[in-house]
Amino acid sequence: MNTVTQEEHLSTADLANMARGESQGQQHTQQHANRPLFPEDVANDFRSRWERVQTGFVDEPRQAVQQADELVAQSIKRLTDTFAEERNRLERQWDRGDEVNTEDLRVAMQTYRSFFQRLLAI
Repeated sequence: MNTVTQEEHLSTADLANMARGESQGQQHTQQHANRPLFPEDVANDFRSRWERVQTGFVDEPRQAVQQADELVAQSIKRLTDTFAEERNRLERQWDRGDEVNTEDLRVAMQTYRSFFQRLLAI
């Protein structure tokens, strides 16, 4: 019995379009995966606050450690809020019942992949 794969039923143009779409999807995912976790101004604020905390350790070590703990907690909360907002935005993109098309779902899947990779990179 001769088994024919799905790829054998597709034309060369179909295969090229699929490959192009996958390549674009990989680029899209890579762009999102390389995005910083915080906007530049927020990251700069966290850095400058950390420098003040670290400098304060010399005179007030206990207070500096408490401030470091607070700063880490604030940065984790900000990160958690950012990812929760991003996830909600993604969910709204694809959770439109029957109105969503396959292309929208493909883009949503690529964005989820990027989102997941960013989470694992932390």
